[in-house]
This record gives sequence, structure tokens and C-alpha cells, in this order.
Amino acid sequence: MHRVILMRHAQAEASAPSGGDEARPLSAAGRAEALLMGRALAERGLKPDLALVSTAVRTRQTWEQMHDAFGDVEVRDEDALYNAPSDVIRRFVEASEDEAGCLLILAHNPGVHVLAAEYLIESAASPAVVDKLSAGFPTGAAALFSVDVAGRCTYEGFLTPRSLGAPSA
Repeated sequence: MHRVILMRHAQAEASAPSGGDEARPLSAAGRAEALLMGRALAERGLKPDLALVSTAVRTRQTWEQMHDAFGDVEVRDEDALYNAPSDVIRRFVEASEDEAGCLLILAHNPGVHVLAAEYLIESAASPAVVDKLSAGFPTGAAALFSVDVAGRCTYEGFLTPRSLGAPSA
């Protein structure tokens, strides 16, 4: 693996008509965020070979909005990514090392945020980078990491819909 993208689903509705939290769909703003993020990642050459997506409606809908920007990508819906803590997400990353040159994990906070922060600490990222990420991990955000031959993740960037020009909700 050469790159990992840790992404939070786009903005969801506050509630679902039925089915609880897992059934919450994307809002109109969330659909726009997901389209924008898909295009922005693709324009930067960040096309995943493998996308592991939480089974929550909002994460699957985020992927549906993004996937046209990437073309052919292997996608797996993963029940265990729904509200997964960072250690579970890390295991998915490690288990995918030999499967993908670029892996996208599309899941939820706080798990994706915590794992991104852990990768920053492990790679001795600069205080400015740590501060930037500690300010939050908004909906639709993606933390980008390169992966060395030893499997260590090094910070490459942090994209948010707002940083790309999306209006704030």
C-alpha cells in the first residue's frame, strides 16, 4: 500500500424516518459535499483501488456520490466500520496492506478522527499539523497519508468540503 485516505461520511440528516442512527440519509448539503470531495480527490490523483465503506446509509450514500469521480474501484461494505473505534479501523488498514495501492476507509467519527491523530503522533508530525487536525474532523473530511515500506503512515494532507469552497452548513 502506498496511500491511505481516512474519510468521514458527508453531512447527514439529523434523524431518519425509521431505522435509527444507522438509517440516517445524507442531507442535500451532504450529497454536494460528497460530490465535491470525490472530484477533489480524483483531481489530486488519489483514486482508491479499494474502498471499505461502513454499512450505514449515510456512508454508502457518500460513496455513491463519490464513485463516478474514480471509475472502477473495488468496494466492500463492512458492518464492523459502523461507528468503529480507531483500533478496529486500524485493523482494516493493516489487513488491506497487500490488496491496494490506495485504500479509502469511509466511516464515522470519532474513529476516523482518532486514527488520523494517532498516525500523526506516530509519524512525529509537526505541531502545526497536529493542531490543524485537533480542531476537528468535519463531515466529508479526508485525511491523506502516504505509507512507507514498513507500513508507517505519514501525513500528506487534510481536505474538507469547506476548504474546497463548499458553503458551511
